[in-house]
Order: sequence, then C-alpha cells, then structure tokens
Amino acid sequence: MNIYRNEISVRSTDVDAYRRLRLSALFTWLQEAAIAHTTLLGAGRDKTLDKGLLWIVTQQQVKILRMPEYGEQLLHLDWPGKTMHVFFPRCSRFVDSHGETIMEASALWCLMDRESRSMVFPEDHGIRIEACPEEDPLPLPRRIRPVDMDRTSSFTVPFSYLDLNGHMSNIRYFDMVTDLLPETVREKPVREIQTEYRGEARLGDRLELAYRLEESFLCLSAKTDKPVFRIRLDF
Repeated sequence: MNIYRNEISVRSTDVDAYRRLRLSALFTWLQEAAIAHTTLLGAGRDKTLDKGLLWIVTQQQVKILRMPEYGEQLLHLDWPGKTMHVFFPRCSRFVDSHGETIMEASALWCLMDRESRSMVFPEDHGIRIEACPEEDPLPLPRRIRPVDMDRTSSFTVPFSYLDLNGHMSNIRYFDMVTDLLPETVREKPVREIQTEYRGEARLGDRLELAYRLEESFLCLSAKTDKPVFRIRLDF
C-alpha cells in the first residue's frame, strides 16, 4: 500500500468563523495520515512508541491553491519519499470533488528516543519505509528566509496543548499564531506555509515570540531558553 487514500468531509469543527479550514485542522490531517500510513507500512507504535521511540516532524511546507470550506468532500493522498539518512520525507495532495488539486504538502519526519530526546538511526531499530514508486516526490520543505522581527509577545504552554510525546503539539502552534493575527489579516487566504521545528516546549514553559507582520506575510519565531520553532505564512 504505497499511497494512503482517505476521504474527508470538512466538518464544522474543522473550520473557522469564515467557514474556511483552520490551519490546525489541516496539520492534524497531515499528522494523522502520516501515522496511519506508517502503521500500515509496518512501522507503527509496536515498533516505535511502545519501544520508547517517538515520531517527530522537523519541517513542513504547504502550498494552497484554494482553502477548502465547510461541507466540502476531499480526497487526501499521502505517500512516502526516499529515506534520507535519518529523515523520512512524506508528501500529501488534497483533491476536491471536481478532481482538482487544491493543496500540496511535504514534510520531513524522524525518530527520537523518548528518554534522551535525540534522533536515532532507523536501521538500528529495524525500521525501513520504501519510497512510493507510483508518485513523483513533491519539493521538500525549504529553510525559512530570515527577516528582521519588529514585534514581540509571549505564551505559556497549558496542559491542553500537550501531545502524547509530552510537549506542546506542533498543531497547536497554528492556533497560537492565528490568534496573533488582526482581523484584517485573518480574512486573507493563506497561500503558503513553511515550518521549522527546532526544539520542544513543555508544560508551563514560557514561549518568547518575535514576529514580523506585513501585508503579504507573517514570519514568527519562538524560543524558551532555546529555539523551539519558526513559521512563515504567505497570504
């Protein structure tokens, strides 16, 4: 099963006040598809989570031609790329009911030891995922171009934002970022998203946020005593 296929109905809980898909819902879909397909390919929790290994995503990129809206029916296609040393590329495509591609995404995943919080070599644990020969790989996530930040804010991580890895879920980053945007910017459709996950935020950690908001983009970085993540949204 080289391509994972999932039919999605955009529910009321997936959308914002404009009836458009929330960014956090989109990244939930990407995460859940990656977990489900990896399990089908023989690298599920019995070989990872139950043995002290955690799947983590390090970079993501999404290009959006049109954001889906409430009530739409979509087909989500998800497939692995060729493993690169310790990184597992993964690609996604979302197709609407007319057969049109409306979003494409790529990501780099890796495995982390639960105790040491360091990356591990997959072959040391018998984990191997073959690239999908049926689909061409999408462009991999690229590094976020640095910009001068001119605004600051802060955020303290609550328990409800933690995931099963014991840190703030990367999905919740998007809710936090969206809440920073003024109404005039929230109305704009997002055309591209880039992310870099560089560290962890734990329960009670205070995230120091620095960001720059222009008419066409938002670039934000977050840190505790160490860098945690960077996100860029282009409108």
